[in-house]
Amino acid sequence: MVEGSMTQGAGQGPEVERTATVRDFRVPAYVHETAPYAADPHAGETAPPSGEGLEEALPEGYTPTQRDLPVIRRSDTVQVAVDPEPVVVQRPTTGHGPLFVVGDVHGYLDELLAALREKGIVDEAGQWCAGTSRLWFLGDFTDRGPDGIGVIDLVMRLSAEAAAAGGYCKALMGNHELLLLGAKRFGDTPVNSGAGTATFQAAWLLNGGQKTDMDRLQDHHLQWMARLDAMEEVDDHLLVHSDATTYLDYGRSIEEVNDTVRETLTRSDAEEVWDLFRKLTKRFSFRDEGGADAVRSLLDTYGGTRIVHGHSPIPYLLGEVGSEDGEDDTRTTVEGPHVYADGLAVAMDGGVTMAGKLLVQRLPLDA
Repeated sequence: MVEGSMTQGAGQGPEVERTATVRDFRVPAYVHETAPYAADPHAGETAPPSGEGLEEALPEGYTPTQRDLPVIRRSDTVQVAVDPEPVVVQRPTTGHGPLFVVGDVHGYLDELLAALREKGIVDEAGQWCAGTSRLWFLGDFTDRGPDGIGVIDLVMRLSAEAAAAGGYCKALMGNHELLLLGAKRFGDTPVNSGAGTATFQAAWLLNGGQKTDMDRLQDHHLQWMARLDAMEEVDDHLLVHSDATTYLDYGRSIEEVNDTVRETLTRSDAEEVWDLFRKLTKRFSFRDEGGADAVRSLLDTYGGTRIVHGHSPIPYLLGEVGSEDGEDDTRTTVEGPHVYADGLAVAMDGGVTMAGKLLVQRLPLDA
């Protein structure tokens, strides 16, 4: 049971009055990573001062939420009968099909399946039916929503089914994947947050970590998450999770960034992983004055003509804040991606954790 109160200013995220106590809890969408959402472009850049401060950061009245490694099965094996006539085995075509991207899912499995069905990517049974289409998830599969592990299982299965059909389903590393990996590997091991001592376990709980996800987390989930790329260029779109320039700290090419991130996770040093999590938690670099130049700094380094990202919910990029109970009629209804920064950036987090929309979008936007 949590007691406390929450206020919010114009164009800013909620301010938490620190009067809360904690027992068994789930965290609302508004408390995020290392600080609340805010109009300040530097919001979210500092880590919680300590695990002990966890109970002070919870607002009153939040509503608890409910709950590319192919897997080869026997049924996937082509059985060829021995007949007098030669048997022709039909193989999937390998031409490039349409390109789709998916914004932050945060455990909302039912909403994800509905959005994929609407785009004709999966059928009513949730099986891949998009042939040679290409599907990219932009990260943040778990936390806040009811079934993060179910989401990961679905993405892993679709990866195998898409490959068998001549398409593909791939995913990027989000900051919540780093958070869940850290919570599992390092638990309450103290790390230097830059503003005191913190722990992955405390940060994971503070940011909507679900006990059911942790209980169901298995080695193959951990291995899959640890091998995800941090960025990729596809059809002249630079795909990343975070709207931040901190990718530049990890390399001057896409390959170098991805290798550096994987090597950091392989070394399994709590301080290094925390620093990676902290940097990929930064946001709003492409918003406001100088945002287009920040986008260009990434495009000039890594390639592409437009960045597509998740991480920052579109209502916050617009400087708007909705109420948790959905009664704020002034909030913009998100119907699709948000194009900004002189048309160079496309935001894909529709805010599913705040009664928004889980976005699945075909690229390019005018396709």
